[in-house]
Formats: sequence, C-alpha cells, structure tokens
Amino acid sequence: MRGYLVAGNWKMNGSNAANAELVDGIIAGMPQSDSVELLVCPPFPYLAAMAAKLSGTGIALGAQNVSQHEAGAYTGETAPSMLGDVGCKYVIVGHSERRAIMGESSETVAAKFQAAQDAGLIPLLCVGESQQQRETNQTEAVIDEQLNAVVDGSGIEAFRRAVIAYEPVWAIGTGLTATPQQAQDVHRHIREVLAARHQDVAATVKILYGGSVKGDNAAGLFGKPDIDGGLIGGASLKSADFLAIAEAAWALN
Repeated sequence: MRGYLVAGNWKMNGSNAANAELVDGIIAGMPQSDSVELLVCPPFPYLAAMAAKLSGTGIALGAQNVSQHEAGAYTGETAPSMLGDVGCKYVIVGHSERRAIMGESSETVAAKFQAAQDAGLIPLLCVGESQQQRETNQTEAVIDEQLNAVVDGSGIEAFRRAVIAYEPVWAIGTGLTATPQQAQDVHRHIREVLAARHQDVAATVKILYGGSVKGDNAAGLFGKPDIDGGLIGGASLKSADFLAIAEAAWALN
C-alpha cells in the first residue's frame, strides 16, 4: 500500500511568528495516527527553526528548491547536503514556478533530482502542463518530456525513493481545479510511463495532485486510485485549511 502524503508548499510566505502559529495549529489538530505523512516546506530562512519545532511530531520537513551543485562559487544557492544538515527529508524539484519564472529546463531539474538523491534527500518531482498546452492536447507529451528527462538521467529505480506531483499549471493559484477524473487520467498516464520501464516501481511510487486543492475537493481527488495525496499551496498557510485536506486522506486510508 502506497499510503498518502499531504505536503504544504509555503512558497515565499511566512515569518518566525506566523510559522510557529501555523505549525502549532497543525500539531494540535493532528490525530494520533501515522497512516498519512504530513510534510511542510517553508522558505529557506526558516528551515532550521522549523526543524527544531517539528522534531518528534511526525511531520516531515522539506525545502522548496536545491542546487544541482554540491559546493563552490554559486552565490545564493543551497547544496543538497546543507538541506540534510538542517533536518530536511524532502526537497521540491521542478516546480512550475521554477520552470516558468526561473527558466529551469528539464535537464536542470533532472540534475537537481539526482543531486538531491545523492545527498540522501527524497526529491518531490513536479510535472505539469500549461492551459495552452492542455487546450492543444499536449498534456501527455509535456508530462512525458518532463518525466523522462529524470528517468533517463537517474534510472527508473531512483523512483523507489522519490515522489511525483502532477501540478497542472493552469490550476495553480487560479481557483481552477482539475476534476478528479481529469487528475486521475494524468496520474494513470504517469504510472503507465513508469510501468513501461518497471512495473513494480510504477505501482509503488506516490503521485500527488497539486492545483487549488481544498478541504471540500480533497476527498474526491484522493479517492481516485492513482492519486496519493496532495502538494498544497495557498491552503497550506492556514492550519485549519491544511488539516481539512489531511483529514480527507486520513478518512480514506
């Protein structure tokens, strides 16, 4: 059984006080259950403080980005080993905002994925299409290119210690959400792409959905057979909203 993962990507939001209040609320509202893993990904300046606060809670810590380089003259970058050193278990790679705004190519994302794994981190690989790409029936081609760049670079076995998040770009922060069936169709396709290389890896890797997930639509999404939780943006910034999404996973598990 793959189980569920509910991950909060705080993006460029937060402060010491706001983060402490948010995490306190999540901890207070969590059931005594380890059937669903929770993950929070704060901005870089707060990682160490959050690692201390999350210690012993069962909530995992992740970073929002990582360098593909281990050390050197890369001003402003953060090495994978540094993230592990401050207590990160996961790191997001290939988020659509990194691809679109920062110009990260699939080759760069693949290099970051490998660097993260080399340092013992679990990469959370994001893939997804724009609205124009969906409207011109390019969804599967875009997903294939983004996914295969990583499979070709790291090998299919790497996905035994990785998570994939399908994030339709047109549904991130727009209020639009893929229907549960639309999301399921792409999740199934992702598994089929992986299954062509290795059936067992495809069957066991967690694939999350990200794109305006909320408490009132989470159950419908998470109830689909190939959707194993969510990568949550805006709704992860309020403990009640994040817990409402997590409760959908607890109820289904």
